[in-house]
Formats: sequence, structure tokens, C-alpha cells
Amino acid sequence: MSTTTLEKTQAAPTPTVPPRRRTRRRGERGPLGAALLHGGLIVASLIALAPVAWLFFLSLGPDKDDYLHPGKILGKLTFSNYSFVLQHTAFFDWFKSTMIVALGTTLIGVFVAATTGYAVSRMRFPGYKPLMWVLLLTQAFPIAILIVPMYEIFSEIGLIDTYWSLIVINCTTAVPYSAWLLKGYFDTIPFEIDEAGRVDGLTPFGTFFRLILPLARPGLAVAAFYNFITAVGEVAFATTFMLDDSKYTFAVGLQSFVSEHDAQWNYMAATAVLIAIPVSVFFYLVQKNLVTGLTAGGTKG
Repeated sequence: MSTTTLEKTQAAPTPTVPPRRRTRRRGERGPLGAALLHGGLIVASLIALAPVAWLFFLSLGPDKDDYLHPGKILGKLTFSNYSFVLQHTAFFDWFKSTMIVALGTTLIGVFVAATTGYAVSRMRFPGYKPLMWVLLLTQAFPIAILIVPMYEIFSEIGLIDTYWSLIVINCTTAVPYSAWLLKGYFDTIPFEIDEAGRVDGLTPFGTFFRLILPLARPGLAVAAFYNFITAVGEVAFATTFMLDDSKYTFAVGLQSFVSEHDAQWNYMAATAVLIAIPVSVFFYLVQKNLVTGLTAGGTKG
């Protein structure tokens, strides 16, 4: 009896479990969607890089009219345009002036924007909301309306033809946006961090410098990059406030170079490539935190 039962049990077929269908997670794309996405990104990257590649390619042509026949450049590539620019312009003076103004604007602008953004994010003082709206309102006015009054003010206090004039005026244009950006980033940092600092006996400034700023590094990187490129690319104020040719920044130097070498496209392309190098280096230094800072600052606030 037991032997028969055991044989029937062993002979019973094992039920087969149908394979479980793989469910697609939310946000996960299929092969076609992934291919389209990557293809679109590749096309967009090529479109963005095409002008840069064309500028560099044009800078290697020996003749000013090579842009009309780009195929002929391949047979006569040369770096003579770069040596001409370095030898016949005040490029290194432009570089020194640009670095002084850009780094000064970055350091002072980020410090003022960070303290302002942190104060509005954490300290509910009277008028903190109108303050941020006033800062935002300043971005609505064109730069041209500031040139005459700022020139008169700087003339009275002796700042015309000094680097401080450009640093101050660049900060006035870059700080409002940077303060808004950093305020949004500080809003994403938990208040418990501040409370922990107070428990440990830190002052508000100690909490800000020792606890908050290290956590806000991505946001600070975005603000620093914005202040830097604002200072490097500014033309109107630099043209008006700087009288000495040796104190020209890159933007003004390039403008003067274009006026002196009209239609010399190979020289102008080489100058533009050289001017782009400092900005590219600065971008490389902050790019690790740049994407994080751009996205995190807009999640709250």
C-alpha cells in the first residue's frame, strides 16, 4: 500500500510555473525609446559643437578669405594666426585684466549672494520676501540705463579706469540672480543642520561657514560660474570705465582687435579661441558640481 502510494507520488507531474513577465519600471524606456533619446542627444551635441569646431578650423587657415573655401584649409593648416595674435596684441594684458576682474567678481559676488540667500532662507526678518522681489526686479532693467549714473558716481570717488569699478558693477548685475539661485539651494538643506550647530554652540556665522557652505558646494559652483562668465563677457561697462588700453578685458580687447583688423577672419577666429580657453578651464574646474547645483536649486523654495 505504501509502496503504491510512493510510486504515485513520485510519478505525479511537477506543475510548471509560467515565466514572469518583466514589468517596466516607471521612467524606464524601451530599446526604441532609448535609441531615440541617445540619437537626439548625439544630434544636439553635434549641433552645439559645430560652431566651436568651425571657429577652431577657421583659425588654422592662413588667409583671411579661407572661410569662403573651407576645403582648401586642410592642405595648409597652420598655427601662425595664434603667434600673430600673441605678438601683435596686448593679449597677456587682456588676460591679466580679465582674471583680476573675473576672479574679483566671482569671490565678492558669490560671498554677497550666499550670505543674502542664506539670510532670506533661514531668517524670517521683516521684509525678507519683498527683498527677494526687489532683487529680481533689478534684472528687468537694461544695463544701458546704469552706465551714465554709475560713471558719475565712480568719477566722484575716483574709481574710473580701475579694476574695482568693473568688479563692483559686475557684482551689481550678477548678485541678484545668484542670490535667488542660492536661496533655492539653501531651502533644500534641512533646518536640522542649523539646529545641530546651535546645540554645539556655533554662532549663526559659524553654522553658515562650517556646516551650510560645505553642503552647498554645488550651488556655489553654479553661482561662481555665472559670476565668472558675466565678468568675462561684459563689454558695455568695460568699454566706458576703462581708459587705459593695458587694462582692457578680453571682451573689449577683442572689440578693438576687430576694429583694427576688419574682415581678418583668421586672426579674429584665433583670438576668439584663445579667449575661450580661460572660460573652458574654469568650467572644467567646477563642472563636477555644476549639474547638481543647477537641478537642486529649483526643487524647493
